[in-house]
Amino acid sequence: METATLQRRRANAAILATACIALAFLSTSCGAGGTVAIPASADAPAVALSPISLSFPGQAIGTSSSAQSVKLTNTGSAALAISGIVASGDFGQTNNCGTGVATGNNCTISVTFTPTATGTRTGAVTITDNASGSPHVISLSGRGTGTAPVVSLSATSLSFGNQAVSTTSAARTVTLSNTGNATLSITTIAVTGTNASDFAQTNTCGSSLTTGANCTISVTFTPSASGTRRASVSITDNASGSPQAVSLSGTGTAAAPVANRSATSLSFGNLSVGTTSAAQTLTLSNTGNATLTITSIALTGTNASDFAQTNTCGSSVAAGANCAIAVTFTPSASGTRTASLNITDNASGSPQAVSLTGTGNGPVASLSAASLSFGNQPYDATSAAQTLTLSNIGNAALTITSLAITGTNASEFAQTNTCGSSVAAGANCVIAVIFTPSGLGTRTAALSISDNASGSPQAVPLSGTGAHYVVLSWTASTTAGVVGYNAHGGSASSGPFSQLNSSPISGTTYTAADAQAGQTYYYVVTAIASDSVTESANSNVASAAVPSP
Repeated sequence: METATLQRRRANAAILATACIALAFLSTSCGAGGTVAIPASADAPAVALSPISLSFPGQAIGTSSSAQSVKLTNTGSAALAISGIVASGDFGQTNNCGTGVATGNNCTISVTFTPTATGTRTGAVTITDNASGSPHVISLSGRGTGTAPVVSLSATSLSFGNQAVSTTSAARTVTLSNTGNATLSITTIAVTGTNASDFAQTNTCGSSLTTGANCTISVTFTPSASGTRRASVSITDNASGSPQAVSLSGTGTAAAPVANRSATSLSFGNLSVGTTSAAQTLTLSNTGNATLTITSIALTGTNASDFAQTNTCGSSVAAGANCAIAVTFTPSASGTRTASLNITDNASGSPQAVSLTGTGNGPVASLSAASLSFGNQPYDATSAAQTLTLSNIGNAALTITSLAITGTNASEFAQTNTCGSSVAAGANCVIAVIFTPSGLGTRTAALSISDNASGSPQAVPLSGTGAHYVVLSWTASTTAGVVGYNAHGGSASSGPFSQLNSSPISGTTYTAADAQAGQTYYYVVTAIASDSVTESANSNVASAAVPSP
């Protein structure tokens, strides 16, 4: 294919580029080894690669070819910024491009071929930049020849993390594979490096490994001192790159106890209140490399007294040893009971906690009100009854021993009930209380319920106020159209009288509250017509003398 110089013009600059001859500049394909010019746009970088592909002749497996080069030129009018140049497949690259190429400048990418198998091998160099068409790709090809072993490792490093001094870690493994086409002869597999004695290896590799086969190298870490420890597994063989190395690292930690519990919680299920469960056993093991010193083994929490423990631990547990802690449950009340077994020691995470739960089977007494208040009540008159519901929300029968009124003014209150001697689980009964004040002022007592539920006796405070009242009564009017009456009162027989009721009284009685001891009151009554406006003249005056207390 012939090439020609094509010219484009723009303000203040002329760009000359070598490209393939193509209609309307639409094609940039030049074939293997050709030159590609990517047209420049105003104030932008442009990449030209020469050549755009590399082909390597036959190369023995596991050996590296001579380098072939590609020139990268910035044919644009702005700096080319390069964010990455990466080779793939059996190919490697080095370059002097850095992070960018100035306008009109160029750099060189050198590529080598190291086949890992026979036959055609392909790859690419990918250039990521800020020019149009990024990423730009250089296609690569080559052919692997001859016979040679090739070593492939599943990992090139092993990290063991923290390990207590003088204790041995679990093994970590690396798989060694021969991916070549000839037998791999293994001379030695050894641990080398600064802290080689802190690591050990065993392997299944033997002295050789056939094509396509693999073997396992197992490594353990036993730090002899605190701090970072490093070494390598070195594999000497007849493959390219021998000796192959697997880096090893780990950190030795100072000798310390480690407290392990066989369980972090114990559940005792349902148990009748007041009975003791069978013991559940917890094993405390010291898996560290120093003595575990025990300060205390104690029960704490909301219902700690419902649980008990005994143990064989004493004041310490040697490294590698264990002891037993036996826990029992004796619910003192019904419902869920919780606590915690706390082990305080010199191990990390102290105190170690074991949560404890159980359920007490028994009655639970619930009252619909915490107190009853009767307000003002006429002296020596009995109030309407107030009711209280007693419910058994537990899971066993509630046995009632007594239900009584107690307290300072117990005789002024009375109760009747439907409870009997017991209330079944889930059932309820009603207690009715009345108040008959025998004195003036605040009167108090308590309803006391003795039973077999937690919190017995349950007490409900009772209160009321003894007060003087004047009860008025009159004969109904015989006048047609009367729809009600108004009551009026005053402190003198001649008046004035103030209306006591807020709305017409439909009956022929009215109770005047808040009468003061030692006072005399005067009352009259009027009739109200159906228009609710017309009111009769006052009735005769009635008087009431309130006695002193």
